[in-house]
Order: sequence, then C-alpha cells, then structure tokens
Amino acid sequence: MAKLPVSAEKIIEDFGPHLNYSPKEGYDGRDEPDEVVKTHCCFCGMQCGIQLLVKSNKVVGFEPWMEFPFNEGRLCPKGVQRYLQNNHPDRLLGPIKRVEGKGFEPISWDEAMDKTVSEIKRIQEQYGKDAFSILSGVSLTNEKSYLMGKFARVAVKTKNLDYNGRLCMVSAGAGNKKAFGLDRASNTYSDLEYAEVIIVAGANISETFPTLTHWIWKARDRGAKLIVIDPRMIPLARTADVHLDVKPGTDSALYGAMLKYLVDHDMLDHDFIDNYTSGFDVTLDSVKDYTLEWAEEVTGIKKEKIKEAAELWGKAKTSFLLHARGIEHHSKGVDNVLGCINLVLATGRIGKPYCGYGTITGQGNGQGGREHGHKCDQLPGNRDIENPEHRKYIADVWGIDEKDMPGKGLSAYEIIEAIHRGEIKGLLSICFNPLVSLPNSNYVREALEKLEFYVCIDFFLNETARHADIVLAGSLQEEEEGTTTSAEGRVIRIRQAVTPPGDARTDTSIILEIAKRLGEEDKFTYDTNEAIFNELRVASKGGTADYNGITYKRIEENMGVFWPCPTEDHPGTPRLWEDKKFKTPDGKAHFNPAPYKLPGEVTDADYPIILTTGRVVSQYLSGTQTRRIGKLVDQFPEPLLEIHPNLAKQYGIQQRELIKVSTRRGEGIFPANIVETIREDTVFIPYHWSGKKSANLLTPGTLDPISKIPEFKVCACHLEPLKEIAPPSKESNAYASV
Repeated sequence: MAKLPVSAEKIIEDFGPHLNYSPKEGYDGRDEPDEVVKTHCCFCGMQCGIQLLVKSNKVVGFEPWMEFPFNEGRLCPKGVQRYLQNNHPDRLLGPIKRVEGKGFEPISWDEAMDKTVSEIKRIQEQYGKDAFSILSGVSLTNEKSYLMGKFARVAVKTKNLDYNGRLCMVSAGAGNKKAFGLDRASNTYSDLEYAEVIIVAGANISETFPTLTHWIWKARDRGAKLIVIDPRMIPLARTADVHLDVKPGTDSALYGAMLKYLVDHDMLDHDFIDNYTSGFDVTLDSVKDYTLEWAEEVTGIKKEKIKEAAELWGKAKTSFLLHARGIEHHSKGVDNVLGCINLVLATGRIGKPYCGYGTITGQGNGQGGREHGHKCDQLPGNRDIENPEHRKYIADVWGIDEKDMPGKGLSAYEIIEAIHRGEIKGLLSICFNPLVSLPNSNYVREALEKLEFYVCIDFFLNETARHADIVLAGSLQEEEEGTTTSAEGRVIRIRQAVTPPGDARTDTSIILEIAKRLGEEDKFTYDTNEAIFNELRVASKGGTADYNGITYKRIEENMGVFWPCPTEDHPGTPRLWEDKKFKTPDGKAHFNPAPYKLPGEVTDADYPIILTTGRVVSQYLSGTQTRRIGKLVDQFPEPLLEIHPNLAKQYGIQQRELIKVSTRRGEGIFPANIVETIREDTVFIPYHWSGKKSANLLTPGTLDPISKIPEFKVCACHLEPLKEIAPPSKESNAYASV
C-alpha cells in the first residue's frame, strides 16, 4: 500500500517545499558568466524567450532575450524567478526509495531500476498488461512527450497512458477538431494588434499569461474594443469596454444568445457561411429560443450588456476571440468551445489577416504535448489511436506489428477510478502531481494508497511522489535539449544550459534505460534528443499536426517554425485557413450545436453557493516548482477565498476571517478576501496548494463526456465562518501545504 512512510511534516522537513531566494548580491558569476544560453521559460504556454546565465554548470541568473518575436524580452514574475529552481536545496540528487517508518533513503540507480522493472513485470504477469498505468505531463518537451507515448505502448505495452493536459487543453482540442479538423490557434498573437474587437473568455490573461497582455494593449492603443467574459472582474476586465460577468456553468447560454442576436440582426458573413461551412441551419435551430431576456435570467448578465457585446462583435471588420480554461473546465467544456467557434464562423472572422480564434495553452508545452502521443486516445501527429490507417502508419514507424499496439485507454481521472476498482495496480508518473492537480483530492489519495507499486520521475519530491515506492531523480527543462510548441503553434528550441546535478539523470535517459531493461532496447536507439525529434517528424508526417519539415536548424535560424510544415522547403503556417480549405472530411468548417445544459452539480439548500477555481500570477499549476521560490511565495503566500461584500455581510464574514468551505467531497479552511470584483453568488479559490489548503479537496470528478476534462470551474459549496481572524499572509506556511 502506497501510504506515506512517515508523517507529511517529516517528509517536508527532509525534502521541502523550502523557500529559495537568490543572494542579495546575486550568485557568483552573474556578471561574468561562462555562457549565455538562449532558450525559453519553463512555465506557461507563452514560452517566452529568455537568456540563462551559466557559471560552473549552474544557472546563476538571466537576461531578457529582446529579439524573440513574441515577448520581446518581457517576462512575468514567474519567468524572472524561474532560474532559482536550478540552485534549489530541495533538488533530488539521486534515486530514493520508500522505507517504512523512516521516510526516503538514497539507493543506487541499479537498485532503483531493478525494483522498477521487476514490479512492472510482476504486476503485468499477475494482472495483465493494462494493470500498469502511466501518467505523463505537458511541461515536457515534444521529444519527451513523443517518447512517453512510444514507451508506454512499445516498452510497457499498456493502453492506460494519459497526461495532465487532460486537465487543460482537451476540451479546446476536441472542439477545434470538430469545427476545423485541426487543433491549433488560427493566428499568431501579433494579429491581435490590428483587430477591431477582441473577446477574451475565461482567460485571466494579465495574471496567468501576462506577456500576452502586451498584444492586447497594442490593439487598444489602435482603438480596439475589448470584451471580457468572466465571473470575476479580473484585472483585464477593469479596462474592458464590456465585462460579461457570467454565472459559472452558463457560458453556452451566453454564446447561444449572442449567436441568435447576430442572426436576428443579420450580422453574418453569408458568403463564408454558404460556401465554406456546414451545419449552420441545425446550429441556428438549437438556439432559436435563446432570447436576450432568457440569457439574462440564466447567466445573470444584464441583457443590455449581452446586446452591446454581440453588436460590437457583429459590426467589426476584424476581430479575435481567445479563451482558456475558464470555459473549458466544465462537464460541457467542449460545448462551450464550440459556442465560441460558432460566433467566429458566423461572422467569417477566420483565415484572414487580423481575424482569428485561439485557445491559450496553460502548460509549458500544452500545445505540442497534446499532439504527439501521450494521450490515451492519440498517436503522434494528432492521429486517432482507433483509426486502422493511423495505427498502421505509426506501427511501421516504430517497427512493431499493428496488432501489438494497445488500443484506447483510460483518461487521467478514469485511471484513478480504475485503481479504486482494482483494475490498475501499478503507476509510473513523470511531470504530473495528481494529488494536487486532479479534482476530489481525498479520492485521489485513497487511490494512491491502493497501488501495489508506484514509481515517480521528478526533480522535486512533490506531494504525489511522497506516496511512491521509488523516486527517480530527473531533470529540469534547462538540463536537456529539445523543443516545445507555443500557444501560437510556433515550434521553438529548448537548449541545454547545464547538466543534472549530483547523481540525477535526464528524464530521457531514465526512460530509455527502463525500456532497455524491459527488453525493447532495439526500439529506443537514440543517440541524441534531436534523433528523437527526427523520428517524431516522420511519425507526424501526413497527420494534422505535421512537423515533418521542421528541423532544429530551421528553428534556430528563424526563432521558431509554425506547424503544419510538411516539407523542409515549406515556410510553415503562421496563419491557418487562408485558403478556406479545412481539415474536415468535407473540407468545410463545421458549425456545431451547443445547447445550454446544467452543470454537473447545482446549488441547493445544503450547498447554496457556487465555487469556482483558477490561478494567481505568481504560482504555476500544482505549485511543485513555484511554491519553492521565495519571492513568488511572498507575492501570494496562501490561497484566499474571494467573496463579494454583500455575500460576506449575509454570512457575517470579516476580512481574513477563517472560513470552512465544504462540498460533497471534502472541506478546507481559507482566509476570506472580501472584494467587489466577483459575482455575489460565487466564491473563488486558487488551486496551486495541496494538503489542507487544496482547492481540489472540494472540486468534483464530473467529466466532460467527450474530452474527459473535469469540471473544476463550478460546484456547489457551503460556507461556515469560524469567528477567527487569520494571521497576516506573510506569516503563512501554506507553501508547505501540510
């Protein structure tokens, strides 16, 4: 049983999180580095260019990379501090094993590998191949994402592989494939500058993608109108022309009503609809009753504001629609995405300059990582694992028989459910912290405790890894060569600046060694990470995510290449659909009905308040990295419960009073932050913390039926003021998250 070998407090004492600050005078060598390495930030999907300063095989600082065309040297607070991971006292310097009553102790690589491989074999011999599962992550490079998919299916021979992009991009991906046959933002972000109207839906850009804000401000400077759709008045909304404060879980009602208004007032691009789309009539029929009055009642947004937003969008000549997890983390996330796309298609705002649509990828390689094969239903090049032709092509690339390739497996949360059912007995994870990231944390913890064997690859001992039998010390982004793909679809180079410290190893070498010990060395004969990329290029050839024409050399010479890029003489594709030929079977863009449905959980007398979750500017995902960096923790030390003054008054809540927040899954205690920038029926908690401070103690495991994304953004909760004022945030130790 994978219970903690000692108390969480003891593990934290030994392995962190501990806070790391740079010396006041800077690291030695900062002013005279051995090398300046042009690479990219390890955090969100913006993948901002950065220059790392290296001295004696340590990253000792950074400089802006002014020439990189997206961020032009700009960095957010996370990007400025990201190098502090390299000098962190919590770094794992070699493999460790679980020792009951003691915690974790160092072991040799041979012992760690022997144990890992013997347990994989034991579990599969006893329970079947699919009883061993793999959870991967999309902060990995394209090379490692591709490798994990191949490793799972060729070396481990399991179908049960999934990734933490399941918590991020999959609703957008499914919607894009339904509408366009291809999953990528349609334009570069530079097209935003000349858009007359910009809609930002469910994307707290100025806090979670701050460097993207620059392109919106450039448009504003040219007179662009800004529409922000969010239940909170996020910083971007404070400057918006229209803020649509949508009730969580009602997004599709809003988009449907806006579409009906466009139709009723003939703000349509008839030529585009008639010649280049299908499904318009049936989609229109699905919203025929969506009046402004009905939408106001459902969404809580004044009908006048909905009308104003629809008219701004409809009358514009150029426009751009961006969205992120705020509309995707729903049991109807795919429908929400399709509702947005319908607005774009109805007005013909795609496939031409300064008009476009895109989802903002939240994870470091959220775009590339979802394209090359570590999803349960996907093969490289965004191929379908259930398509016989796709399977045959990839099997040939991998040198295996198609019949030996596993089929479609379980998604990330479904793997947890299968562990509970006793169907999955073993787990390998890399770049994934499901105890913090997945919903219903208590349920996830109980699943981990039921595993017969769990091995984790990571560079810090994250909260999930505390349950592991073996932890293999892996690598930071700057410790391996590779590529990632930004949210724009720009394939860029990640350069190795330093080597892993101590006896830690690169993630790639760890995976290759396990594959070798499983008897599949001949399928994993890569001398370099570039060799993996070159195989990825071939594997993606002819797929919708075609990287075949992209080489390391071309990326370096051009500071990135936009896919699809089928041949080496192809220039890449910064703007999609200019030829109006879509990747759907009929070559047309597809309207899709997206009727309003209730969320998976609604409020009632016992749980009368809506809870929604999201990010803050100084933290990233599960906080494994950012909760260890002192200045980032100082900026936002603990999760707060945002609550409107009127709702706070109703409950008699004071500022920073401790509030017990309960749902049908668990409870947590958070200090109140009384603000006017949130709906009166809604509270908000950021999710980057674990333990007693985890928002995901509260969230439901309800999944979108198509994308299998959990419904993080809306659930019903109960509030109980505890009549105790929390100490100042600066005194909080929430970063440790016991």
